[in-house]
Formats: sequence, C-alpha cells, structure tokens
Amino acid sequence: MSESRAAPLLLLPGLLCDARVWPRALLSLDRPIVAPMGYGDASTLSDMADRVLETAPARFSLLGHSMGARVALEIVRRAPERVERLALVSTGVHMLRPGEANSRHALLDIGLAEGPEALVDRWLPPMVAPSRRPDEALLTPLRAMCVQAGVETYATQIAALLHRPEVESLLPRIPCPTLVLVGSEDQWSPPVQHRAIAAAIPEAFLKIIEGSGHMLPAEAPEAFVAAIADWLAMDAPSRSDVQQVA
Repeated sequence: MSESRAAPLLLLPGLLCDARVWPRALLSLDRPIVAPMGYGDASTLSDMADRVLETAPARFSLLGHSMGARVALEIVRRAPERVERLALVSTGVHMLRPGEANSRHALLDIGLAEGPEALVDRWLPPMVAPSRRPDEALLTPLRAMCVQAGVETYATQIAALLHRPEVESLLPRIPCPTLVLVGSEDQWSPPVQHRAIAAAIPEAFLKIIEGSGHMLPAEAPEAFVAAIADWLAMDAPSRSDVQQVA
C-alpha cells in the first residue's frame, strides 16, 4: 500500500500509560501515526472509545495495548467500518474474575495513603518479564510515565475496567485482519488467553514474543515493531466489504 493511501495507525495505551510507551521505531513505518496521550477524564471504556472516535481519522488501523485493546474493541463495536485492521496486544476479553476488584482496590489504597510512587513501585515490576525487573534503563522511564499519570487516573481507569462490558461475543464478528500479540513471560495476561482470543476471531493470527512480559512495546521494541509491520502488510477489506458488528 502506498504512503498516500495507507490508513493512519491509531495507538491506544493501557492502564497508567500514554504515548511514551510506544517505540520510536514505529515512526519508520510507511504510514501516519496517531498516538493520543490518554483518555482524559473518561470514566468508562465506552466513553474512552467515544472520545477517541471524536478525533480519530475517518479510517484507520487500530492497535490497543492492555486496557487500550479493550477500548479498541469498543471502537470496533461502534464503528467497524472505520477500522481497516485491528491489533490486540497484551490483553484479555474475560469478565471480572474473583479477587480482581480487591487487588486493584488494594493498590488504590496504597496510592491514596502513600502517593503514586508507592502505587507504581508495587504495580509496575510484575508487569515486565522477571529477567527485566532489575533493568533500570527499562523501568525508569516506565515508572516516570506511570507516576505522572497519578492516583486519580489509576482510580478512574480501574473503575472503567471493573465495570467493563461483555466482549467475547463480539470476537467472531470482527471483520478485519487482526493481530493478537503477547509476550511469552506476560504474567498478567498470559499467552493462553491470547490463543483463545485469536481462535475466536475469523481473520486473526497469533504472535508470541519470547522473553517479554506485559509491557511488550517497551520491553521488546524491535520485535514489537516487526510484528506490527507484518500485520500492516496484510490485505485489508475495502470499505464496502465491512459489515456492522454491533
């Protein structure tokens, strides 16, 4: 696809993340990049999706990481005709699991009592592969990004996640080429659940990046960008081929 016709790549970050989580090498791809810094004060995944759609290009390739992938699925639910292709990275589609609310609220309590640094210092290390946890070059910028997001953002975003809509029934009706991407060492959203996601989407393929954890775009930037380049090279349906999935 020529640069003039390439749909922009719209990047949606995950919990406590913003555009700084994406590798700079994405700029080398043959298409415009749209990377919102966050979701403002939107308090539900649906509101986040609506806010993104208000300023998004008319048609785009859509990539979401972690919580951002759940926002991406809400965008597909609302406006499938605008999504040329979809990438779901380091994420899940399951409903609330036992103990999830308690664990998220426990981190919020730490943040409220001790500040964002304490919250992030408890939350962030398990988000990367065990072998990378001593890597200050990796952790320091991630930590600064998440601390800057702050406790209020964490509270708003976990409320959205804890009240997330059902999405598994949407997967078989996703009409575009879909990449399901995960790190082999992701302990928060492990490869097994990505295998199930890929199996449920008609035009999906699964890619597992060895040695990476949940913060895949930052942990393995070269492998991440290579996987994205392969996905962008896949054939995509024309606008008239796309059917409503809502």
